[in-house]
Amino acid sequence: MAHHAESSDPSAPKDAAAPPDDTPAAPVASALDDPEYRRGVVELLGVLAFGEISACERLVADSQMAPDLRSKVEVATMAAAEFDHFEVLRDRLVEMGEDPFDAMEPFAATFGDFHRKTKPADFLEGLVKAFVGDGLAADFYREIAAYLDPVTRTTVIDTLSGTGHSEFVVEQVRAAIEADPRVGGRLALWGRRLMGEALRQAQTLVAERDALSAVLVGGVETPGLDLTAISRMFTRITEAHTERMARLGLAA
Repeated sequence: MAHHAESSDPSAPKDAAAPPDDTPAAPVASALDDPEYRRGVVELLGVLAFGEISACERLVADSQMAPDLRSKVEVATMAAAEFDHFEVLRDRLVEMGEDPFDAMEPFAATFGDFHRKTKPADFLEGLVKAFVGDGLAADFYREIAAYLDPVTRTTVIDTLSGTGHSEFVVEQVRAAIEADPRVGGRLALWGRRLMGEALRQAQTLVAERDALSAVLVGGVETPGLDLTAISRMFTRITEAHTERMARLGLAA
């Protein structure tokens, strides 16, 4: 009987405690009630979502260049991970009452331009692009995430988790260089080109989107980035790129 009383008692307080469970969402709601900040968040989620779906498309196309079935499956797995990330971002926009496709559409031209200028010539270039390009994007958005409200920050960080392909890419690139050292020089140049285009894309996005840049220079209850902080941010991104290239056995 005592156990009966104990098992029914907790359920009553649980119901009674339900309203306070909503209270942690209050600060987030007030942040997103600021129209300028909200626009910046919608733009950020839109650009991330477009980046994920275009990465998925790109990897599906690159898989056609795979030399064998194992490689094709590895690249398809990367594409599936990118699509999973896209779904998280899309669902968050819907949760906010936004049309995810309207939020993504403004970034079609920027990503289209980037992918036209960085079309891989072969399977190895495609792998390096996936490894380096995704890493650079993740570094950039992770830096921005520090200036976001907790819910948006968590969403962004969750979608920047690795797609589980780094070891496969490192293996493939290092094996190719070992088989033909000349491949290393070509891929190193390719990596530098990717870095240049990715940084230009990031600067274009921030320069063209007022609300997105407003989030960077200061959001609700968050400090902004001054010029010194922006300089340090790009230094960190460049250093991380150098380390990534070194993992592949390439000079940055």
